[in-house]
Amino acid sequence: MVKLFELAARMDKVGVTVTRIGLIVVLLWIGGLKAFRYEADGIVPFVANSPFMSFFYADGDNYKPHMNPEGVLNPENRAWHEANYTYEFAYGLGAVIVLYGLLICLHPWLPQAATLGSFLVFVMSLVTLSFLITTPETWVPDLGDAQHGFPYLSGRGRLVVKDAIMMGAALVTMADSAKSYLRKRKGLNHPDVVATS
Repeated sequence: MVKLFELAARMDKVGVTVTRIGLIVVLLWIGGLKAFRYEADGIVPFVANSPFMSFFYADGDNYKPHMNPEGVLNPENRAWHEANYTYEFAYGLGAVIVLYGLLICLHPWLPQAATLGSFLVFVMSLVTLSFLITTPETWVPDLGDAQHGFPYLSGRGRLVVKDAIMMGAALVTMADSAKSYLRKRKGLNHPDVVATS
């Protein structure tokens, strides 16, 4: 039994690597999906209700009648989203998320860049978690069932609350990349290290 615990205790480095790869996959994949209109349509309630982002939309206050369920093509709703700058915002957000993933990818070569990328993911996760406060659609609506409002998370709410894990993962990879950078820096500044041209 003790040997199992000893084995588990040695998995910390593997765990950090798996965490980093997981962050990279999620950031590149989700960021890349922001280029597709169904994904851009889906984030509208979050953006429209956010005090940090609502100004990006032209008419975010009137989004509810124009929501497209995933897989449904409604040309009138799509036209409204185009006029609302829904897709332009999503392209920009997606590019930023992909950039964060690429920064974390640089860990083996530029750990300082990966440290920054992880920090930015931590901040992004905090903003995402704020949607639990600002977005009414994160809670089950009062449509007759007794289970509605807090603490009953809707599908959107369950999606958002997972960012608590992203936030923790970003802190783990940030600390690991910062340690790697400091080790490299110490090695470069060590008197026994001879600079080569």
